[in-house]
Amino acid sequence: MSQPHSAPPNRVLLALMPAALVALLLLDLASVQPNRIVPGQGMSLWAIMGPASLLLVLLPLGVGGLAWRASSERLLWALGLTLLAMLGMPWALAGFCHVFIDPDAPYARAGLAAGFWVVLFVFMLALIELKGRLRLPPGSWWVLGGLMLGSWALALASGVLDKLSLMQEYLGRSDKFIDALAYHSLLVASAVGVSLMLGFCLALAMRRWSRLERGINGVLSLIQTIPSLALFGLLLAPLAWLADRFDWLAAIGVQGIGAAPALIALVGYSLLPMTRNTFVALADVDPGVIESARGMGMSPRQVFLQVRLPLALPVLIEGVRITSVQAIGLAAVAALIGAGGLGTFVFQGLGQAAMDLVLLGALPIIVMAVVVDGLLTALAGALRQGARDD
Repeated sequence: MSQPHSAPPNRVLLALMPAALVALLLLDLASVQPNRIVPGQGMSLWAIMGPASLLLVLLPLGVGGLAWRASSERLLWALGLTLLAMLGMPWALAGFCHVFIDPDAPYARAGLAAGFWVVLFVFMLALIELKGRLRLPPGSWWVLGGLMLGSWALALASGVLDKLSLMQEYLGRSDKFIDALAYHSLLVASAVGVSLMLGFCLALAMRRWSRLERGINGVLSLIQTIPSLALFGLLLAPLAWLADRFDWLAAIGVQGIGAAPALIALVGYSLLPMTRNTFVALADVDPGVIESARGMGMSPRQVFLQVRLPLALPVLIEGVRITSVQAIGLAAVAALIGAGGLGTFVFQGLGQAAMDLVLLGALPIIVMAVVVDGLLTALAGALRQGARDD
């Protein structure tokens, strides 16, 4: 193992920590608002904590100092400081709400200013960098992620963050939020499921008839070039006409606005990455393995189901991952055509100039995308490791 004096610096952490220092020292971290309408009064770290703010400044300084000679031991200490910052953020906000928000003012609330988001973003990037550098035991990062999410969940469930403006927006719309989250998840799952089946069939057709490859890729690429709002708009008139002409389509919910055009558009955008990854996954299986399977007397069906498909699964899962993350984001835009989901809060907030309402819709979308990306990446990695072990 390398000694600290011989270890090279970690340039990523050395670039990130000054950004955290600038945010802590020069930007407002939070604000105090008398109500939802009146702009809040921004407060810097010094205004919030006074001389004690130097203790927080030590966190990015410590991580930056450890990154100067980035041995494994020093990076583990840097990970500890980064986790301390991430675990402490919700409780620091809880303390701010307790001290600076008058409990007798029912409409008073605390807002999150630019400095807080910069610090949060910087330390998340630091965690990503440390994850790539440190080789911790399997499952360790999931445990650490669970601790961070648990810290936020505990603070939210205990009510100590109820005076946050973001939480005020949630508490006023909790039933609608749960429904929107469930609907958004169902819309994304449906689009990914349908595109997986269609993409798999298209990939098989391209393998069976090679002349179809250029035409299918061309059509799917053309769909990708159409802006999402334009595609939603193009579907309104045809679907409305079909629903009016065929009663059974109207009976199952097909109409010019709502879930039908949203689902069709999401499937259209998802088909290219799903089809291409499936085609590549099936084509890139080692020919020697296929010949060995044939030499053992396997039928073409057995070769496909027992050899080619299992070996192609890791790359196929990558296609599902890309498609899922893309669909999670695009489903927010579908709220503009009455499809519902978390995008409803985003566009309502933009219309009312209420940024916390925008965040109420945007933050769950980000968290959902990150969680899905992490789970599918881990699944693909496990499948690859299992293939190597076999």
